[in-house]
Amino acid sequence: MQVNLETLEGLERKLSILVPMALVDTEVQSRLQRLSRTVKMPGFRPGKVPFKVVAQQHGPQVRQEVLGDTLQKSFSEAVAEKNLRVAGYPQFDAAMPAESGVDFEFSAVFEVYPEVLVGDLTQSSIKRVHLDVEESEVDKTLDLMRKQRVSFHAASRPAENGDRVTMDYRGTIDGVEFPGGVAQGQSVVLGDGRFLPDFEKQLPGMIADEIKSFELNFPDDYAGKEVAGKTAVFEVTVKEVAAPQLPEIDSAFAKELGIEDGDLEKMRAEVRGNLEREVRARLKSKVKEQVMEALLVAAPITVPKALIEMEVSRLQDMARQDMAARGMPVSADMPIPADLFEPQAERRVKLGLILSSIVTAQNLQAKSEQVRAAVDEQAQTYDRPEDVVKWYYQSPDRLREIESMVLEENVVQWVLTTAKVEDQAISFDELMGATK
Repeated sequence: MQVNLETLEGLERKLSILVPMALVDTEVQSRLQRLSRTVKMPGFRPGKVPFKVVAQQHGPQVRQEVLGDTLQKSFSEAVAEKNLRVAGYPQFDAAMPAESGVDFEFSAVFEVYPEVLVGDLTQSSIKRVHLDVEESEVDKTLDLMRKQRVSFHAASRPAENGDRVTMDYRGTIDGVEFPGGVAQGQSVVLGDGRFLPDFEKQLPGMIADEIKSFELNFPDDYAGKEVAGKTAVFEVTVKEVAAPQLPEIDSAFAKELGIEDGDLEKMRAEVRGNLEREVRARLKSKVKEQVMEALLVAAPITVPKALIEMEVSRLQDMARQDMAARGMPVSADMPIPADLFEPQAERRVKLGLILSSIVTAQNLQAKSEQVRAAVDEQAQTYDRPEDVVKWYYQSPDRLREIESMVLEENVVQWVLTTAKVEDQAISFDELMGATK
């Protein structure tokens, strides 16, 4: 077998391979011999069909099969001989010889994985934020949970901020109703910002059964293009003003949060535990994001187009699944523009290659005890943690997701031992307002 390797543009390589036809002919003869022992043909007993007849009948098909297998085998051997790491799928170009005596020659064009060289990380600056959960944060969280369970009761007074106003309204432009401009029994909590500010500001001070008319100028950039920039006249009839009532933090409230005996101290401990897990996750996320950016700067690489295309396809599938989960009409072949995902896909592929290189070079593989600790951490957010642990260990795919998280954390910790790290306090509100 003769092999010639060419370097094309970027990460593209071309292998030209020539296989002596004698090897192909030998394999064709061998397969026909084995076939002749079992083949059945009219007029002959099984295994008694003359070899010449078998070759005439099955020779062309067997030859094509051997050529295909030879192509795959020769390519794999050539890749190993040249110590190449193929990324994606190669494009083969082969002239299938129709007769003996002509050597089998083909080529394969493909991309290879880039060499990853991580530069000097000692100049990278990482802000490692920290936060201790205080009792005041537990109080804030309980207050938020109370607001999430607010109930409303009819009030005979004028509407004020925080009240729920139920109303009918009718909007017209030049005396004509427009789509979305008419509703009955529409409820809005004043201050939630669900309605345009110029609409909502008309409601405070109104009482049940009051009717009010006013003009409203729709913004030029309003989502409803048919009314954007236009002036509408609205007539609003308030049907009910309801005042909010927050639940008391008592035994009944604790039971509603899952504390069976209604113990308030247990409830606070549960809330604190959940808060601490959430804080740890967000603190890690903020540091991890900085580490990933530092790695992208320290290890600039060109990535194979094939890997980006594969990641784009995966992200498109995830988008379709998300749309389906939201009840949106979607099909498996629904087209989603690839360019929406290409920047994200390229970044993910780059980081994947960089992380993999560091894990191997620094021996940062996930240990079984690290994986178990990460599984336990995930399980603590559920009512029956032991069942969640079993669920993870029943699926290699689910465990691999946890292992990937552990690998990333190992790399983050390794970078933090090398980079310039500045410890910095962060407020609870700032952290919880940040995007994970």
